[in-house]
Amino acid sequence: MIKRLALLLLALQLSAVTKAELMIEITQGMDNPAPIAIVPFAGTEGHRENIPDIVAADLQRSGFFRPIPKADMLSTPHYERDVFYRDWRILGAEFLVIGRLQAGVAAGTNPDQYVLEYALYDVLGQRNLFKKVAKGSTSELRDIAHEVSDAVYEAITGIRGAFSTKILYIEDLKRAGAGRYRLVTADADGARDKVLFSSSQPLLSPAWSSDLKQVAYVSFETTRPAIFRQNLLTGVREQLTNFQGLNGAPAWSPDNKKLALVLSKDGNPEVYTLDLATRQLTRVTRHFAIDTEPNWTADGKGLIFTSNRGGNPQIYQVGLETGRIERLTFEGDYNARPRVSPDGKSLVMVNRYKGVFHIAWQDIVSGDMRILTETWLDESPSIAPNGAMLLYATQHNNKGVLAAVSMDAGVKFRLPSKQGDVREPAWSPYVNK
Repeated sequence: MIKRLALLLLALQLSAVTKAELMIEITQGMDNPAPIAIVPFAGTEGHRENIPDIVAADLQRSGFFRPIPKADMLSTPHYERDVFYRDWRILGAEFLVIGRLQAGVAAGTNPDQYVLEYALYDVLGQRNLFKKVAKGSTSELRDIAHEVSDAVYEAITGIRGAFSTKILYIEDLKRAGAGRYRLVTADADGARDKVLFSSSQPLLSPAWSSDLKQVAYVSFETTRPAIFRQNLLTGVREQLTNFQGLNGAPAWSPDNKKLALVLSKDGNPEVYTLDLATRQLTRVTRHFAIDTEPNWTADGKGLIFTSNRGGNPQIYQVGLETGRIERLTFEGDYNARPRVSPDGKSLVMVNRYKGVFHIAWQDIVSGDMRILTETWLDESPSIAPNGAMLLYATQHNNKGVLAAVSMDAGVKFRLPSKQGDVREPAWSPYVNK
């Protein structure tokens, strides 16, 4: 019975599977991306992390921008007095970014820090849009670059940037001959990957706490699936569940005080919440069907989950105070793995259409749905904290890879790896400094 339930749950949960360091392959951009010039910053030569190149790659990956090649630039200004708008209009640039990096001593601050002064200009309007300063150590030069990308992106689009965020994913090295599963964190562009935990047994369902201090996930190291949480600062791991049967699908509440999870200890998979301070377990659903894959509503007052109580997997919402359950999806014979947008107004899910699994978006109030992806076996969507893009797992060239798509489906890119497969991505909340 337990084995059958595990297979049923895995059919709803498991996703496609890459090995870090991940690479970026842009497969589709906006029809008319804005030409932008990222001038080589003064003082960045010779550093391991090339800040202007990282900024250009970030902005190009967003799909909204087309960086102008450095070889085409007529000048390389580092100060506003050296900016001649005519040079950039000739190249068709709409925006211009300049900057200069100084070691801390030269900038009159901590000798172990670097100080980057940078500015954004509207070429067509011939005006400065902002001047900013970013600081960091040698190991934080890449963070500085992402900070610049976030500032430029927000100033032009009005949407907060998410280049400084992180991702989690599961790396499967079986086909690479290593026979290991690894829990990996990396920058949103796949760089600076770091293994948080490695096991010879499967790992599933990684999830971030909203303060980015902890992660939760499922490990089979104890011969049955069990939920663990791990402190990202200390590396200390703690097993949270050890019930008979299934222990899976952890999801942090917005205040990080509780986890939603799925347990089959009472017979069939049901959704529960676990108070992390008191360890009080509260059962949320009661049905003979499979209830799984919980995700918190934005206000923390309800859960959205997958259930086959109507015959096929569909998405439902339950109020934690009232216990009232409402079905949310009706298009297609399979909708699963729901994830709520940061503003709480929409959700993304795995939708099956004509026998093929795609990622779909749906407005929660109106029920309007649109298909976002066209690849095969798309699974495990995770939304960026600005709500502009989502990350998911798919298959490419017979390998499990991560891919991303904008919410309007206009921008798409893949993050394949050098070896192995990856699955179950989780996009982090914002990194607050």
